[in-house]
Amino acid sequence: MINKQNLWFLTLFSLILVLSVYYITMPSELLLTTPESSQTEEEPNTTTDPSDVTTSITESDILVAMRVDLDDERTTIRETLQEVLTDTEASTEDKNNAYEQLKQMDEVRAKEAEIEKKLKDTYSLENFVQIDGNQVTVVLISSDHNNQLANKIMRSVQENFTDKVYVTVKFEA
Repeated sequence: MINKQNLWFLTLFSLILVLSVYYITMPSELLLTTPESSQTEEEPNTTTDPSDVTTSITESDILVAMRVDLDDERTTIRETLQEVLTDTEASTEDKNNAYEQLKQMDEVRAKEAEIEKKLKDTYSLENFVQIDGNQVTVVLISSDHNNQLANKIMRSVQENFTDKVYVTVKFEA
């Protein structure tokens, strides 16, 4: 029978063995390059004229920026709710409310992903969906700003909800 001391020894020995095998199999370039040495080996910076620099923003960049902003906002809310959950002095009611809000945030995120996928499959348009209570904002990347298309999208979004929601469709070109 294995006692605790032997179990700890075997655990630590296997950990050391795995780490040493990883170290041995790691490419040597990673070991030789440090952040300071990679900067000194580069060519010296040359000054460029600001008028020569061109910046292009693609449609997906706009959607990615919107998603990142929404994720940042939700991450801060999630962190505060998780603090309430882990707080030892918080009441049971506060913890239950925080848990329900976290659960609701997950459901909203899943609903947004479902609607985005449905719109992409149905209309072949890149889109971003944000649900805030009973308001749904849909941002489409399309050069065609068509009222009939917006109406169809509003109806297809409304089909995903049992209650009345206010759908806003914005076109980005």
